[in-house]
Amino acid sequence: MEETQTKNRKYYWGNTPEEQDYYKLHNITSSSSIFTSPRGFSLFTRSWLPLSPPRGIICMVHGYGNDISWTFQATAIFLASNGFACFAADMEGHGKSQGLKAFVPNVNDVVEDYLAFFTSLLDSNDYYYKVPKFLFGESMGGAICLLIQFSKRLFDGAVLVAPMCRISDKVRPKWPIPEILMFVSRFAPTLAIVPTADLVDKSVKVAEKRLIGTMNPMRYTGKPRLGTVMELLRVTDYLSGRLSEVELPFIVLHGDADAVTDPEVSKELYEKAKSEDKRLKIYEGMMHSLLFGETDENVEVVRGDILAWLNERC
Repeated sequence: MEETQTKNRKYYWGNTPEEQDYYKLHNITSSSSIFTSPRGFSLFTRSWLPLSPPRGIICMVHGYGNDISWTFQATAIFLASNGFACFAADMEGHGKSQGLKAFVPNVNDVVEDYLAFFTSLLDSNDYYYKVPKFLFGESMGGAICLLIQFSKRLFDGAVLVAPMCRISDKVRPKWPIPEILMFVSRFAPTLAIVPTADLVDKSVKVAEKRLIGTMNPMRYTGKPRLGTVMELLRVTDYLSGRLSEVELPFIVLHGDADAVTDPEVSKELYEKAKSEDKRLKIYEGMMHSLLFGETDENVEVVRGDILAWLNERC
């Protein structure tokens, strides 16, 4: 049945019009380009712009194994159609950007890549500095957004969707596997051997959307690489120890059935952060992929909460 549905589709995600026609239907424009970071990495980037001057700027960061193609850009299209200029880039080793697939040896380098890209686009238009500017991060992208705000006070707020402030114990390797992996990663960091369940199965609730996620040609489908996992464990341990230092206004959104990142840490972020302007939304029964993998009705609820928060600040 699923194969029949897939064969009858124009694209793997469905029967939408041609991409540029789809943007026109939503009263936005979109373009893509290559940005060369200060360390010489080529990053694939996209922009989604409203037809009128934007009410705000949203700099977006995707999660591990994902990219800025269809399943991610649906959110950017929604935000742009509501008056926000959105910008995003495939991180190192993801999507169409340079690097070994899903290999992120140093998250600090990734943070610097994004900072350079976001700063360059803001500098390209004086108007962008006159309107509110927000970070938006999903999963690992949420962690990167928090690291960006520690590094540079450039933004007026952040939207954190199931942020990877700590990896859930449900997918975190059990002792003594982390110790063994850490030892092996010193000699073979690119080995894709870390035992874990497919994250699409852990993230996406709706069966048809799970199929779409697995069909994304840009998605990494192998096992996590040793060096990447060790780096994510390091960064999330680091972040979970600095939650009380977060000062940026934010909204954090998490499903209480998330088996990839820990909703309890999002609650801890909300409780500990110094931010005077902070909001927490926990969704009963929702999984990790709040903006794609849930039912359309649930996705609309989450989108509505994000848009309401942004509208209050623009």
